[in-house]
Amino acid sequence: MARVRLSVQERREELLRAAVEQIEERGVAAVRIADVAASLGVSNALVLYHFSTKEKLVAAAFAHAAQGDLAHLHKLLGRRTTALRRLRAAIRWYAPTGSAKGWRLWIEGWAAGQREPQLRRVTRDLDRQWKNALAGVIAEGVAAGEFTCPDPAATALRLTALLDGLAVQNTAYAKGPSRTAMLTWVDDALAGELGLDRGSFARSGR
Repeated sequence: MARVRLSVQERREELLRAAVEQIEERGVAAVRIADVAASLGVSNALVLYHFSTKEKLVAAAFAHAAQGDLAHLHKLLGRRTTALRRLRAAIRWYAPTGSAKGWRLWIEGWAAGQREPQLRRVTRDLDRQWKNALAGVIAEGVAAGEFTCPDPAATALRLTALLDGLAVQNTAYAKGPSRTAMLTWVDDALAGELGLDRGSFARSGR
């Protein structure tokens, strides 16, 4: 059966999806252009036509994988409700116990980025986008008088550092912290950063 002819953009997206799957399965260091090509039944030359090196393919694959999560983050933060509800929904979704995908993939990216400058630039930019989005909604809450926070950017950094660290613990070890414990720690940290008590969460709803 003949392969369906794809546009350039469709082909690139197909290759990126395949690259993400191969990276998740094999890891950044072990994955090869040939693995991506074989998974789709295409030639190595076709992959190299769109991404001239493995490094460029891997960096583009990480950026592609992040777009869905970033879009969902902005959807959560753009809801027509209080800043506290939006912020807490985003934090709990992003936490290792939430439904955000790809923690194993991002841990791979952080590690490989120490040796691959192009990938490091991509992961650094994606991290900046996450922090800026959270800092923005924190600043909105401060302006609305919902809570206090002298430095929204620093708070966003501390919160994401906690979530990233919990993700490493939960992903790297067979028996990490329980879901209940992690959500409790996340809520405690969020309340402390915003000068609130935990009862504020119950009163504000999910």
